[in-house]
Amino acid sequence: MSTVIEDVKARQILNSRGNLTIEVDVYTLDGFGRASAPSGASTGRAEATPFPDGGVEEAVKKVEESIAPEIIGLYADDQEEIDSILHEIDGTENFQNIGGNTAYAVSLAVADAAADSYGLSLYQYLGGIMNSSLPYPLGNVIGGGKHAFGNATDIQEFLVLPLGANSFLDAAKANAAIHRKLKKLLGKIDRTFTGGKGDEGAWAPNISNDQALEALTTACKEVSEEFGFECRAGVDVAASSLWDPKEKVYVYERDGVKRDTGEQIEYILGLIEKYNLVYVEDPLHEDDFEGFKELTSKARGCLICGDDLFVTNSKRLQKGISMHAGNAIIIKMNQIGTLTDTWKTTKLAQENSYVPVVSHRSGETEAYHIAHLAVAFGAPIIKTGVVGGERIAKLNELIRIEEELGERARMAKLKI
Repeated sequence: MSTVIEDVKARQILNSRGNLTIEVDVYTLDGFGRASAPSGASTGRAEATPFPDGGVEEAVKKVEESIAPEIIGLYADDQEEIDSILHEIDGTENFQNIGGNTAYAVSLAVADAAADSYGLSLYQYLGGIMNSSLPYPLGNVIGGGKHAFGNATDIQEFLVLPLGANSFLDAAKANAAIHRKLKKLLGKIDRTFTGGKGDEGAWAPNISNDQALEALTTACKEVSEEFGFECRAGVDVAASSLWDPKEKVYVYERDGVKRDTGEQIEYILGLIEKYNLVYVEDPLHEDDFEGFKELTSKARGCLICGDDLFVTNSKRLQKGISMHAGNAIIIKMNQIGTLTDTWKTTKLAQENSYVPVVSHRSGETEAYHIAHLAVAFGAPIIKTGVVGGERIAKLNELIRIEEELGERARMAKLKI
């Protein structure tokens, strides 16, 4: 099998919001790979610059004129070398010149082409054929914040995690059942609710944070009884979008409340206890390592996850580890740019008992690569929505992977 790269092509395509993004094709002598980059609405200040000046059109030019000539003739299975070349071509710490999404698409397309050259699935190529654990799907079922419109909740995402499921298929079915059940429950709370959804397919009703959590915990309880295993609720606060740096308070416009850091920590602890939350993402703003440390030390039986705090960056994660700030990390490859950098951060998290949560973004494409990354990395959780074609693509791919693994398939070990 030859993994020598023969050609590289790039194009503009649409993501789930209808916005332009980049897709890259990599051809080897014996294989083909394709990857497209997602984009977020709620982005961390420290994450990689998505695109160069000039946007997606300029990113395509960068691939054709700067990147392709440097990697054609190299071996696609020499991932570290190719990712290093991407850094050299860019010349900045956060991909300001070529864009993190450009690096993402090239790096992942190269890995995809290498896997195809060997006749392997991407998860087998990256993680080895003995890797057989599947992640639990963390699904967004009620959306607010930057993912919805109008009088939606201040908290950005209300999530469900079917952590008692014995198979991925059962877990995905449970999340879908909770999503369906919520439509009826939300209609009773908000008489104006007509089934509107946000960016990720989550319901977007005109209700308060507490009303959303009451409905979600009710749905979780009912589905848990129907399916015979535990489903628990979680939230993504996206606190950076609530933080007012001048007043140094978190502004909950929908609920008409302002909270300083101490009050925010107590508020989150109260939600964890009242609603038996299993997962809280970005409960404090993106630079508040001390606040994360305090919350993590006081929370029990709940993952305190950093997204904007860590932005898949090993240096920021190392700081969090040294302070015991958080105990879980969102893994979004386009936050850091390359597969090699993503793997290093994931490995660092695992070595220090931080739970890696491989995640989609609100502006997604139909590509299913993150399903393979979750299995290859041994991540116990994948955050990739519940409904919508671009979300279902990842879920269905994990169902196929589970079938391909056969008797070796098992759900990942997850300690909370």
